[in-house]
Amino acid sequence: MSRKEAEPAGGDGSSPSGVDEGGSSSGSGAELADALARRRLYREVTLALRSGLRDAMADFSFRRARGLRSLLGFLRSTASAEDDARLLLFRHSQSIPDLQVIPVLFQNSLHQPKEVPVVTLDHIIGTEPMRITSPPTDSEIALALRVLEGCCLLYSRCTALAHKYKAVKVLLNILASRGPTEQGVCLDALISVMLDSPSNQMDFDEYSGLEKVAELLKDVQVERHIRLKCGEFLLLLIGHVYVKENSPIHEQMKNLFGEQCASLIWAASRFGSTLDAEQRQTTLQIQAMRVVESLEPY
Repeated sequence: MSRKEAEPAGGDGSSPSGVDEGGSSSGSGAELADALARRRLYREVTLALRSGLRDAMADFSFRRARGLRSLLGFLRSTASAEDDARLLLFRHSQSIPDLQVIPVLFQNSLHQPKEVPVVTLDHIIGTEPMRITSPPTDSEIALALRVLEGCCLLYSRCTALAHKYKAVKVLLNILASRGPTEQGVCLDALISVMLDSPSNQMDFDEYSGLEKVAELLKDVQVERHIRLKCGEFLLLLIGHVYVKENSPIHEQMKNLFGEQCASLIWAASRFGSTLDAEQRQTTLQIQAMRVVESLEPY
């Protein structure tokens, strides 16, 4: 309520007319209803995040996967909400350490231990039992990558937080060492962490990200749908991340793919400004197929 509404209209504190009094009462009721709705939405958002994060930090993979599915459902409902209230609350929540999603992902499902601990019987029944954590499954990692992608697309500060956990290095390791289940999702997540993030783009260059994607794209032994996904990645990389024509990455692409293929990628990446989401996706897939076919021997 504003200061003007709170001040009495007359010297004795009474309202000058019954109409004003009714209008004030109606306005107060609407404000109260809005405040209650905001508070309810805040509870829903914090509850969804707390319950999902609690499971995502569990020792066993099946519980972590359950938590990640819950978080992914929350992110999707936030993205499709009719207004921005839910989105704004999510963004606010990511400034609260206990509700931050990114650290939980990189400390659990996307954590890459340097060595596998050796577990003995003493660790299980000893006086100081060792905490045993089941390794992440392929599906759990894929879910974590989808959650990472969603967070970065909904809030740019999530990409900055991901940089603190060397997200690009972790994702490139997953791309090079895991199977097709994770590789396709990993490429989507990689694009999302680099959008409008110079620090993550520098990491992509430092860790030879383009070379690693090129290896998959040119390897005819790799499953075709992964090679097509690599083609889509390159088109999005040039069209939305490295958009400047004088970017050094264009020369790197000529060296990796040849001038003809590099020119094709550059030309094919300039699409979609007037297309709807479905048309853009269809066009992206068609152009990616052209890129893959240009690298295949006749």
